[in-house]
Amino acid sequence: MHTVAVIALDGVLAFDLSTPVELFGRVRLPNGQPAYRVLVCAATGEVSAGPFVMRVPWGLDKLAEADTIILPGLADISAPVPGEVLVALHQAAERGTRLASICVGAFTLAATGLLDGLRATTHWLAAHELARQYPNISVDPNVLFVDNGQFLTSAGAAAGLDLCLYLVRKDYGAAVAADAARYAVMPLERDGGQAQFIIHERPSLDGVSLEPLMRWIEGNIWRNLTLEELAVQAGMSLRTFSRHFREQTGTTPMQWVQRARLHQAQYLLETTDFSVEQIASRVGFGSTTTFRDNFRQFIGNSPQSYRRNFRYSQPQS
Repeated sequence: MHTVAVIALDGVLAFDLSTPVELFGRVRLPNGQPAYRVLVCAATGEVSAGPFVMRVPWGLDKLAEADTIILPGLADISAPVPGEVLVALHQAAERGTRLASICVGAFTLAATGLLDGLRATTHWLAAHELARQYPNISVDPNVLFVDNGQFLTSAGAAAGLDLCLYLVRKDYGAAVAADAARYAVMPLERDGGQAQFIIHERPSLDGVSLEPLMRWIEGNIWRNLTLEELAVQAGMSLRTFSRHFREQTGTTPMQWVQRARLHQAQYLLETTDFSVEQIASRVGFGSTTTFRDNFRQFIGNSPQSYRRNFRYSQPQS
């Protein structure tokens, strides 16, 4: 039987902790036998989980029995990881134990140094901070999870379910994983990635603000805008405008226009009955095919799937 150990540290997020405990604990093999033995381990006998305190039956020594160790997220991502936990995780890695993090549990795994030089993910709200604190990690905020073989990371909250189902599939095959997914009322594989949930804020601007130009672009997003026209609108030479724009926004003018078009498309998909073809035209794409390709590349999902997932329904009075 495959043993999964879930590490509970002070400040553990209850959702992240319960996800692997419940999912792995309920997986059954075709003969009806449990597929996993689940242990909750901690450095101390009692652990704070925010609104409640729980007693943990197993110490860190039980990690030696684990085939997989799961690291749930902590409410305070800046909290230092206890030294004995880091030592235990390094020892587990040396034994070949699989280590996986859920949500901001990636910060705990990153603190070991085991993710250095690897690609990883975490909740999109914390991705920038993970990249800042651990510059040797290639942080991808757009995906639901990343599999590096021995080390895996998942995005926020429900993406922990995606990761756990993926691990079941790796361990026991698609049929067992599909049964687990049905029990959890989850698709075995979700369309798209974390990108479709990200709220993309307008780039922060400094002293000589480009805010008027941003508003003008959004009001003319349906037009075939050119770099030359944008420079004229900003009252700058082409070269100065391009340099100034990148300094203030961290991207090129035409990349910003493309993102603005896709953000507007997301809004229209959520709030209107316009067809995909109509939306493509309204946000300035030359063809529906180009719109679909760019939307899938940027959002990680098709316009139709995005609409099904995020369409706003007016509450019934």
